[in-house]
Amino acid sequence: MIEVMQPTRPGRPDPRAQAQQAQLAASLAGAVDLAAVKARSEAAARAQAAPPPGAAPAGAPGSAVVDVTEATFQAEVLDRSFQVPVVLDLWAEWCGPCKQLSPVLERLAAEGGGSWVLAKVDVDANPALAQGLRVQGIPAVKAVWQGQLVAEFTGAIPEEQARQFVTELVRATTGGAVPGAADQEAEVEDPRLDAAEAALERGDLAAAEAAYQAIVDAEPDHPVAELALRQVQLFRRADEAGPDALAQADAAPDDVAAQTRAADFLLGTGDVEGAFDRLLDVVRRTAGEDRDQARKHLVELFGVVGDADPRVGAARRQLTLALY
Repeated sequence: MIEVMQPTRPGRPDPRAQAQQAQLAASLAGAVDLAAVKARSEAAARAQAAPPPGAAPAGAPGSAVVDVTEATFQAEVLDRSFQVPVVLDLWAEWCGPCKQLSPVLERLAAEGGGSWVLAKVDVDANPALAQGLRVQGIPAVKAVWQGQLVAEFTGAIPEEQARQFVTELVRATTGGAVPGAADQEAEVEDPRLDAAEAALERGDLAAAEAAYQAIVDAEPDHPVAELALRQVQLFRRADEAGPDALAQADAAPDDVAAQTRAADFLLGTGDVEGAFDRLLDVVRRTAGEDRDQARKHLVELFGVVGDADPRVGAARRQLTLALY
C-alpha cells in the first residue's frame, strides 16, 4: 500500500505532523510545543533537500546505516523520518544480545536499498538520548516516522521476526517508495494552498481553516485541502479545549462531550494512542446515543491521523471488537 502521510507539498507544513514531531522532540527537550508548525516545516524542508538514503557510504550521514549522536539526532533521525522510516538500534559495547541483533538489522537495511534507515545509537556515549527515548533495556529498537515514534521492541529477536518488523513498518508508511526514485511523480503545485500554508506557518489556525474551507467549497475532492481542513479543525478544537480538558474528563467519566474534548487535546499534542484509547473506553462502557457519539468521533480522528498510520489499524480492530 503506497500512501504518504504528508498531505501537503514537500517542505510545506503538514497540520497532522506538527504535533507528531513536537511529541518526540518533547521527550528530548522536556516540553510539548503546540505551535510546532514552523519547526515541522523546516524539518521537512531539510529532509527534502537531503540526498536519498543509501546514496552515501555506510556509516556516513545520509546512508542506509548511520551512527547517530545527540548532535546528529535531529538531522539523521527526526529530519530523515520525513523521507523514510528510521529504525533506531540502541546498543552498547558490553551488550551481548546487541551484537547478535545489530548485524541482522544492518544487513536488512542494506537490502532495503534506501526504503528505510537504520540509525545506531550507543547508549553509553549518548545517555541523554537514551533517557529521552525512555530506554528501559537493550538492545532496544524504536521506529520513527514523520517525527513520531510508531513501533518498538526490546531484546534480540530472530532474523525472520526482525525482517517482518521492518517489512510491516515500510508497508504501513511509504509502501517501499524511495525518495528521489526516477518513477516518482513530481508534486503538482497549487497556488491556492499558499494562503493556508502561510497561515499555518504563522500559527493562525482560524485563517488556515478558512483558506482550506474555501478550496473545499470550490473543489470538494481536492487531494490536499479536504484532509488538511479536518486536521486544522482538530487542532483548533484541541487548542480551545486546553490542558484542563483532561482533568475535566477524568472528573466526569460519563460525560461523552468531555471525553471527546480530552481526546481532541491528546491528539492535538501528539498522543495518538491516548486519544484513541480514551474514546475506545467510552465505547466499551456506554450504549445507545453515547456510544454512537464516541464511535463517530473516534472514526473522525482516524481520518485525521490517516489509515497509513499503523496505530489507526490497531484501533480500528479494537473498535470492531468493542462494538461486536
